[in-house]
Amino acid sequence: MKRIGFLSFGHYQAIPGSRTRTASDVLLQSIELAEAAEEIGIDGAYFRVHHFAQQLASPFPLLAAIGARTSRIEIGTGVIDMRYENALYMAEEAAAADLISGGRLQLGVSRGSPEPALNGARSFGYVPAEGSTDADLARTKTELFRAAISGAGVTEPNPQMTGNYEPLAIQPQSPGLADRIWWGAGSRATGRWAAEQGMNLMSSTLLTEDTGVPFDELQAEQIALYRAAWAEAGWERTPRVSISRSVIPITTDEDRAYFGGRGGESHDQVGYIDGGIARFGKSYTGEPDVLAAELAADAAVQAADTVLLTVPNQLGVAYCAHILESIAKHVAPSLGWKPNTEGPVEGDAI
Repeated sequence: MKRIGFLSFGHYQAIPGSRTRTASDVLLQSIELAEAAEEIGIDGAYFRVHHFAQQLASPFPLLAAIGARTSRIEIGTGVIDMRYENALYMAEEAAAADLISGGRLQLGVSRGSPEPALNGARSFGYVPAEGSTDADLARTKTELFRAAISGAGVTEPNPQMTGNYEPLAIQPQSPGLADRIWWGAGSRATGRWAAEQGMNLMSSTLLTEDTGVPFDELQAEQIALYRAAWAEAGWERTPRVSISRSVIPITTDEDRAYFGGRGGESHDQVGYIDGGIARFGKSYTGEPDVLAAELAADAAVQAADTVLLTVPNQLGVAYCAHILESIAKHVAPSLGWKPNTEGPVEGDAI
């Protein structure tokens, strides 16, 4: 069965029309939107993480707050830039937030995306080892983080305090969290790597490569390669695969005023990011029945088990909830989605 989540970029800015003018606004409204989405039956509340920008940054206080205020909805990130993280402290925070939520955390992590800071992670004190890259740094930290949340001993004990010489694991531990880590893959090669590592796949609205085929077909190819690599690796559980899409049903005059002129974004775009070519997926804006047909023809939407819907968070909770409700009523059922009334399915790779 298809899952539907929302993905907020968490923008805030004191400009005309913005309903998230401050950091306080966007944090509190993110909690409210997660509550509203749960009432609608949406499966997941996901948030982007950006540093040195007027967007959501440190995710765990927010995720813990949402976990305390909700009971069914999955809570996640898309994605945490691992270059900035202290892997062991992050393991403690993640376990605590997961325990507060009752095991509903879904953490997307990656090497990160282009950002305002020239060398932001270095300002946090993290520098790749000589001869290695930022990507190497992110992957090394991810390996340590995943070992820590799996209960591995990660530091030497003080025998006078512990009475033994066994390496100490971080505390607390949250069973099952290790199976709910997703790698944000921007290419077919990193998708295969994520499968080899045993992580779920989180694919976005762009890929850092272009083969000339439509974006959805390239993304579907990435998903197929990921699943093949997963099978070859011999992992026992079934992995999760998510993609992101911008979907705006036009059902009211307000929708039409905000988004009625977005026809120019209804096709793929090719550009440059991080010095290389990239293909960006199109936006879906229009009448609900038209969107349902277009999404049914989207190869990656059909291939993924989870679709994350980007929301225009600066338009406020009520409007974003309206968009999600419109999708839930008029678009998502045609994709095989049903409202979530019971929470994550026990035993699933949640």
